[in-house]
Amino acid sequence: MDDPRLIRLKSILREMRRVVVAYSGGVDSTFLLRVVTDIEGLEHVAVTTDSPTNTDEEIAEAKRLALSFGAIHEVIAVNELETPGYAENPANRCYLCKQTLYPLCFDRARAHGIDSVVDGVNTDDLGDYRPGLIAAGELGVRHPLVEAELDKAAVRELSAGYGLPTADRPASPCLSSRFPYGTRITPERLARVAAAERGLHQLGFREIRVRHLEGGARVEISADELPRLTGDSGLCDRIARAVQQAGFPEVEISERPLRSGSLNDAILSSKDPRR
Repeated sequence: MDDPRLIRLKSILREMRRVVVAYSGGVDSTFLLRVVTDIEGLEHVAVTTDSPTNTDEEIAEAKRLALSFGAIHEVIAVNELETPGYAENPANRCYLCKQTLYPLCFDRARAHGIDSVVDGVNTDDLGDYRPGLIAAGELGVRHPLVEAELDKAAVRELSAGYGLPTADRPASPCLSSRFPYGTRITPERLARVAAAERGLHQLGFREIRVRHLEGGARVEISADELPRLTGDSGLCDRIARAVQQAGFPEVEISERPLRSGSLNDAILSSKDPRR
């Protein structure tokens, strides 16, 4: 592709010469890794962390895609729940997470003689509440997509040009994002959420969230898929059963469409949301 946006991104990456890509397998980091592997002579290692906050399906897909790109890929087992304070789920949970995960990338960078660690942050991410960006800045992680002035729409468009299956894939934040701040996160609760969402995907839903509430769960469905509830009289019952089978005794199905990042509203309205 001779798109000037892609040419600019490749120029930025080429100047780095050697990079470790913090690679989750999501839309942005998959696109970034594909571009990295498309640059002749650019040494790279993709690092994926396998933790209780990710699903087995996500890790398997990350491995499959990296292999298809011919990327050098390492998967490292980690447990953010062991990071002091993380399990209590404070408002700066993502900061604590990235302070755990990015150092692993830098460890692998040093082991391979690489200076730069890059991630898939795009310009749209700069306007959201993302304390993980503070950790990235403190540690020296670079954001090539931001440097190339690429937003989410551009990433999806360029991903489609590469034929990537992630081009139209819904956002998939970590499972901890299903817990309102202050709700304790445990391996058992994470597994319960993952099982419930797996059951809803099996019902044909592409973009859903199962929010972990005290005593039960709230199911949020994307605006595009919400009309399915009115077109199928038994679907609500099947949704409720799938979530109950995962271990939630009470199930609420939200009438409002899913809005990613909605749990951050209270944080964004505060005076200093960073920490």
